Amino acid sequence: MSHWRLRCAIALQTGACSMAVAPDAGPAARTLAEFETQLDRLRNQLAIPGMSAIVMLHDSVLWEGSLGSADLPSQTPVTPVTQFHLASLTKTFASTIVLQLVEQGLVRLDDPISNYGLGLPGPGVIRVRHLLSHTSEGVPGEQFHYNGDRFALLDQVIQRATGESFATRVMDRIVTPLALQHTAPNPLNTVAFAAARRDAATYAAAMATGYGIDESQRPVPVAYPASFSSAAGLVSTARDVARYSTALDAGGFLSDGTRTLAYTPVRGAGNQILPYGLGWFISAVSGHTLVWHYGYWTGNSSLIIKEPSRGLTFVVLTNSDQLSARFPLGTGNLMSSTIAQAFVQAFVTGSLGKGP
Repeated sequence: MSHWRLRCAIALQTGACSMAVAPDAGPAARTLAEFETQLDRLRNQLAIPGMSAIVMLHDSVLWEGSLGSADLPSQTPVTPVTQFHLASLTKTFASTIVLQLVEQGLVRLDDPISNYGLGLPGPGVIRVRHLLSHTSEGVPGEQFHYNGDRFALLDQVIQRATGESFATRVMDRIVTPLALQHTAPNPLNTVAFAAARRDAATYAAAMATGYGIDESQRPVPVAYPASFSSAAGLVSTARDVARYSTALDAGGFLSDGTRTLAYTPVRGAGNQILPYGLGWFISAVSGHTLVWHYGYWTGNSSLIIKEPSRGLTFVVLTNSDQLSARFPLGTGNLMSSTIAQAFVQAFVTGSLGKGP
């Protein structure tokens, strides 16, 4: 293992992994064909076997690409319906579910989590909004510390408020209304997947094989995690995630005010702007406000970037952890990612995001 990868393996526990100099994605793509070539080059540099990606402008597909292999031994190609783990992109779905409960008066953002049978050590009162914004550690609300385990405690908030699991709620309130046929809880988790009311064997067979990398930076197969929670565990396609994203931005699930709240960075100690809202990262890049999230888990990683004011959505799903493992995304540093750079330079600050 290289010195940088060894340092990152340790530092990732605190979100501190970074490169001395951020990698450069290269010149901005000027055509859709150039963007696809650039993305495929970056995929190979990151040793990612397979990638599914899509760019949408409101409800219109600007570009869609299926790159590499869903399974290396069989050389099965990725297709638009190849299913991938979403990892922490699941948090964006969970945020929508919790905020729907807020709008219904079943949950308040300022409710102490003790109202839901939850207890965490530390000073002050931890509230639902602190779990949603990763500000529950230390003095609640003062600092950002990305923590999936604490975010997953929202499972109990949802359960106590509705009498239903997050798996049931996300299927009934998002997946089924949008007819997202390739989206469901982790099929390896029999309890959660039961909410999908689908055949687990058929569903699992459509999933890409998961990969890590060995000491020679070559892909090696790994077993997917079997867990599921509000923090991670949905499986889907790039098309389905993009459809969910555009429906959310169009007002399909939340009021404009609630969605704006989710897309607004919270403020910590000293009124400092933190990199996270309610279930979403927020970054200012070249005068644009980008709303985004990454996923990072065993054998998979993912990325969604939105420019809501223009209706732009970019979704990337992969069957390797390397889309996220190489970059300090957990600290809120979106532009450390070469894949993020490629999209932003081509579609946000470049000309490709204007549509035909």
